Amino acid sequence: MKKTLGYAAIAALVMACGTGDNKQTATKTEVLSENILSAEEKAAGWQLLFDGKSVDGWKGFNKDSFPKGWLVDSGCLKALGTAHGDTGGDIVYTTEKFENFELVWNWKIDKGGNSGVFYHVVEDTQYAAPYHTGPEYQLIDEANFPEKLENWQTTAADYAMYEPPATKKSKAFGEWNLSRIVFTKEKAEYWLNGEMTVSFVPWSSDWTKKRNSGKWDSFPDYGKANTGLIALQDHGSAVWFKNIKIRKL
Repeated sequence: MKKTLGYAAIAALVMACGTGDNKQTATKTEVLSENILSAEEKAAGWQLLFDGKSVDGWKGFNKDSFPKGWLVDSGCLKALGTAHGDTGGDIVYTTEKFENFELVWNWKIDKGGNSGVFYHVVEDTQYAAPYHTGPEYQLIDEANFPEKLENWQTTAADYAMYEPPATKKSKAFGEWNLSRIVFTKEKAEYWLNGEMTVSFVPWSSDWTKKRNSGKWDSFPDYGKANTGLIALQDHGSAVWFKNIKIRKL
């Protein structure tokens, strides 16, 4: 990894939490300490967005409560995949809005699954889902997804904007991945399992060209906000999150 992380990443043996059939075997992958902050992390300004036990701070997008399609499952924040389409099932962390930040999390997804993590999300009834305003770090089991995917739809892409390399180190479905977003107005980076997959300058001429290439014509407020909420997507398949940590930059 080319940039020093503000957290301790370790290689460890991790038992799966909350798989669909409860028969998932242990897998070896890079993980973070389980849903806690070390003294070093606290001193560096890290905040824990999920403690592994409660959904404090989280609620449904444009809703007043936490949706039934999500639950805490063995130390994981799990989407059950009950949402139909790409609206109506997402959750947002509402305790605080973030502008410049570093966000890290562990995740795994069901076979053929599709999900994402959003930032700079604006919550308002005029928007049906977080992606109407917030950029997305894509999470997907591209190897088993039932439809053909474009490169900008694959894991660790800045969805419909910047493409990751085909050589990225994405784990198979049911195995834990470690993802990271570093965002400032000068530069944004997406990381997957210790390697950078995407780098761009927000709101630059190149960014604006991609923004105006057609994909976002129906979403005029996409990417405009420079601060907002963190959101997790239920796109109709099971997905697990843990070790969700953020620090302001």
